[in-house]
Amino acid sequence: MQENQKTKLGLQMATDPRWVNIAEMNIEEILSDHAWCEQKAATTGISLIVKYAYVDGIIDKVTPIVEEEWAHFRMVIEELKKRNLKLLSPRKDDYVKKLFALEKMGLKPKEVMVEKLLISAMIEARSCERFRLLSLHIQDEGLKAFYREFMESEAGHYHVFIHLAKTVLPAEYVMKRWEEFLLMEADIMRSLELRGDRIH
Repeated sequence: MQENQKTKLGLQMATDPRWVNIAEMNIEEILSDHAWCEQKAATTGISLIVKYAYVDGIIDKVTPIVEEEWAHFRMVIEELKKRNLKLLSPRKDDYVKKLFALEKMGLKPKEVMVEKLLISAMIEARSCERFRLLSLHIQDEGLKAFYREFMESEAGHYHVFIHLAKTVLPAEYVMKRWEEFLLMEADIMRSLELRGDRIH
């Protein structure tokens, strides 16, 4: 896979295929980080609902995602227990931190909301891409099936966030900003060390 090859999710830079090999040597770390990612995704969804409950579709569209992300958190915890592994302490997520640093400042309230929805969409898209790689290439057959289920259930989450953004501002504005995020996210991926102890 070439470094600059695009993914089916529209990401401008595919994950280095060596990531799976490194992750395979850090199962406790990767599962722990995955668990915390699911918890953070659920928390982010709740925050969006609390802040933007007045926006049509937010409660109906985001509540199922929150429920699913929390269920996923519990699933990963159970997988750790099954393997006699511990849930390690959460670590700083440089990828997500860099994404939020891309938010434009001084925007109108609707534009701020779109920024947050698109960042959520980007995190979901990259997570889905990584789950797909694990489901295809990890040697552990149990984890292959485990991550296939995650990939399939989460594949549509980023579409939901983009769709919601289009209900807040015109689709042309949203997609132009999404294309900008895609290019900037690729730069973030190039700047990060290739690590196999975390999902992002």
